[in-house]
Amino acid sequence: MWHYHHPTQGQTEADIERFLTHLNTQNTTFFHADTPLLVARAPGRLDLMGGIADYSGSLVLEMPLAVATIAAVQFVSDPTITVCSTAASEIVGNATVSVPLSALAPNGTALSYPAAQRLLTEQPANAWAAYVIGVLVVLQREHQLKLQQGLRIMVHCEVPIGKGVSSSAALEVAVMQALNDLYQLHLSGRESAILCQKVENLIVGAPCGVMDQMTSACGESDSLLALLCQPAELQGTVPLPDDVEIWGIDSGVRHTVAGADYGSVRVGAFMGYRIIADLLELQVTQEQSQAYLNISDPYWQGYLANIPPSIWETTYRDQIPLTLDGAAFLERYGGTTDTVTTIHPHTVYAVRQPTAHPIYEHHRVQLFRALLQQNPTSDDQLRLLGELMYQSHVSYSACGLGSAGTNRLVELVRQADPAAHLYGAKITGGGSGGTVAILARKHADERIHALAEQYERETGLHTTLLRGSSHGAYTWGTIQLT
Repeated sequence: MWHYHHPTQGQTEADIERFLTHLNTQNTTFFHADTPLLVARAPGRLDLMGGIADYSGSLVLEMPLAVATIAAVQFVSDPTITVCSTAASEIVGNATVSVPLSALAPNGTALSYPAAQRLLTEQPANAWAAYVIGVLVVLQREHQLKLQQGLRIMVHCEVPIGKGVSSSAALEVAVMQALNDLYQLHLSGRESAILCQKVENLIVGAPCGVMDQMTSACGESDSLLALLCQPAELQGTVPLPDDVEIWGIDSGVRHTVAGADYGSVRVGAFMGYRIIADLLELQVTQEQSQAYLNISDPYWQGYLANIPPSIWETTYRDQIPLTLDGAAFLERYGGTTDTVTTIHPHTVYAVRQPTAHPIYEHHRVQLFRALLQQNPTSDDQLRLLGELMYQSHVSYSACGLGSAGTNRLVELVRQADPAAHLYGAKITGGGSGGTVAILARKHADERIHALAEQYERETGLHTTLLRGSSHGAYTWGTIQLT
């Protein structure tokens, strides 16, 4: 039987107890009983403000959720990396995936990122394990980790998958934190998060920004993590007023950051920045080995978010095309500064709206934080915060990242009686479904549940309510099971 070995206060959450029960009753033979386990825990996140503007340098405000993913690791003598998920029903494919060390580190050297992506994603039934084993590849390449013995890694995910609350980041960060302690790498939370983003960008192939991993690694319970994504500047936490809380309602519409809509909007934003750089006659260079451009930008430091909305409206807006096909863009501008997306010549991209979105979103998030820091308590103050959320939601839809389900949930919040004390709502994360964030007074439970039930009756979709918060992986640390 596995037991805790001196956990600290706050490390015995209910999900850890459930994982321990699973170890002792179901996957009883996966680990070797004579070798201790290291266990890490990383929460999902609720994107309150900022969202997709992260890749354009916006400020974002993120809440680490109560739901989390747990990773347990153990050295073994067998020269194989074996990964197992307890959530077999959530996985399309094999619940257990094994990769020999000789494939992951041929001749003792790290695989290139393209080679690792091919190895870990070419079989769809095993592709989920790229989020886990990819962490080892990144540690090999970025921190010269030497894989000299095998590992067993078990993951237990209670973060809803495909709902826009960063189940993938929680998985990467939990594994990274466990391996950080196992190998005694002494990585900070920020360093771990940036490495996890590389896993998702370069091995999984999802062009996400860094806010998800930063929140899962560095977030603090019951506070919003303030992160300026230029590229990853932690600006502390912002507590919520005592009488206010944030809810998440899963719309039942599955979301994926790897989807075409998200990627196209991201490409459009970087196209817009490249055109602005051309208008400013900025110096553009490209090294022979790079697929992306380098732009020397003394005005906006390379980020759309640094352009004030008034400057956008008066100087740039009308010079950015509504749409542009990839071939025409590449012929005139040569490429973009984005390191993780590819422009397809035969695709027509929206450009103006994806460019405008982060410019306005950064401004909205700055206002949102400034209002929160005044400890708003009146209904009028909270409605101002809610209006900023509604504006963000509308802008997502204008980019093509809305969905009928999330739009209906936001509409139901708007239509709520003022006495319900529901002040604002918006789509979260990468959009196109997933979870809606709601700003409410505490004790609005009855109204939130009624709203979710009405939505289920209207749509036939099942919702999940998300409430509560917990520490990020770095603060939580690791525990040992013996």
